Amino acid sequence: MSGALGPARSGGCLCGSVRFTAQGADEQFNACHCRMCQRWVGGPFMAVSVPAEGLAVTGDWHIGTYQSSCWAERAFCRQCGSALWYRVTDPGKRERDVFEVLLGLFDDPSGIAMTGEIFIDRKPEAYALHGDHPRRTEAEILALYAPAEGATA
Repeated sequence: MSGALGPARSGGCLCGSVRFTAQGADEQFNACHCRMCQRWVGGPFMAVSVPAEGLAVTGDWHIGTYQSSCWAERAFCRQCGSALWYRVTDPGKRERDVFEVLLGLFDDPSGIAMTGEIFIDRKPEAYALHGDHPRRTEAEILALYAPAEGATA
């Protein structure tokens, strides 16, 4: 299946209650090592950006969301507990409306390359992801997304 946004990739949660088709998905992914992501998925959060208009979901009544910060939410399957995506909800903190869909949910993730890591200073010493790609610290990411000091969340 192809459309104006490009080829589609399909995927879903562990139990299959939530399925999706992603058109216009990036052919790259990033890994996040922040503590929230580590606790949410048990390791680095590896996700592919999918434009909001390119994500078609079935079984959406099985989706729960958790507002994990004043600027973003995380979605999960209420049936099996699979983490689904991360999404910046504050329009002032995003260039475009995208869903950061977990790489492992795609039925066929082949051809998607890792192009960056964030919160690299929070990565556990026990593992390393190889490759020559940008690695940004917690301070660099918070400067982009966190509220200014003294601002109310």
